[in-house]
Amino acid sequence: MRKNDGSVKVSVVVPAYNEVENVLPLMEEFSKTFARTRMNAEVILVDDGSTDGTFLKARGCQRRYPFLRVASHQRNMGLTEALMTGFSKARGRIFVFWPADLQYLPQDIPKLVDRIENGYDVVCGWKKGSYGLKSFVSFFYNLLSRTLFRVKVHDLNSVKAFKREVVDDVPLRKDWHRYMVVMAAEKGYKIGEVKVKLHPRRFGKSKFGIWRVPIGFLDLLSVKFQISFMKKPLLLFGFLGLILILLGILTGGAAVYLRIARHEGFRPLLYLVILLVLSGISFFALGFLAEAITSIKDEMRALARKLSPRDRPQTRNVPKPEQRRHFPRRKENRPADKGTGKNSS
Repeated sequence: MRKNDGSVKVSVVVPAYNEVENVLPLMEEFSKTFARTRMNAEVILVDDGSTDGTFLKARGCQRRYPFLRVASHQRNMGLTEALMTGFSKARGRIFVFWPADLQYLPQDIPKLVDRIENGYDVVCGWKKGSYGLKSFVSFFYNLLSRTLFRVKVHDLNSVKAFKREVVDDVPLRKDWHRYMVVMAAEKGYKIGEVKVKLHPRRFGKSKFGIWRVPIGFLDLLSVKFQISFMKKPLLLFGFLGLILILLGILTGGAAVYLRIARHEGFRPLLYLVILLVLSGISFFALGFLAEAITSIKDEMRALARKLSPRDRPQTRNVPKPEQRRHFPRRKENRPADKGTGKNSS
């Protein structure tokens, strides 16, 4: 990621997909906010493969708004990839994620930045306003997230502000932008929130689709697994293995009782006992294997930290061949070969 430029305080990353009508009004709102607050900020608009001329509109706005920088993707790659592109080009020490649909106005950005400067590492926007079906889905998503991750914020899927080091420290995969907050909280960063007003969409169409619900739920489980059980995988697999082995023992006891006391069938229960015990042993083995993989990951992470650029010794600048000074070669006094000298016989 690009190093912090001391002349820029806040980098606002704006992913945009088919938002051509919103680009100019949004830049006008940014201009008003930056002028009023005298905030030293930049806006990085990332066109995520738009087909409606969003990129050209943004490039045209650059002549009018010097704080605007534009990046683009050749095709639509998703919100997480757009954010990663924007973060990689950002120069500020505070990053802000801001949508391009004008449902959030930039006038709320100073509130998020103030909270960051007052000691928080991540600040979430708690949106206030009605937005149809998405409000119903968001309510249950946030409720489930708070229950699983114990993050005490009301809205994990709104605008956000981060310190630069948080973004550097949190790994991102496709569609994991929703879980940057919970992963930051798991690493010990301080999380806060402020209320932001949600406005009705003026131009364009919402990119929300019902298909995002099952994907988001599966991602939720994946993140939970990554930040909890993958730290100590034997806790999960070993616990399941113990339960299966215990069930196998109980089933075996019941089979023996039925065979001796009631002279009833024994073979079907015997197969069940074998299945349960072998499954339990398999889960134990899987847990030990996952523990070994986790240990290797920890060692690689520690090695990467030692070899990070800030700790790596600087290499000397070796001059290119054409820059080297040439000196006449010094003659070497080589001993005469035997049998070839003048006095040889």
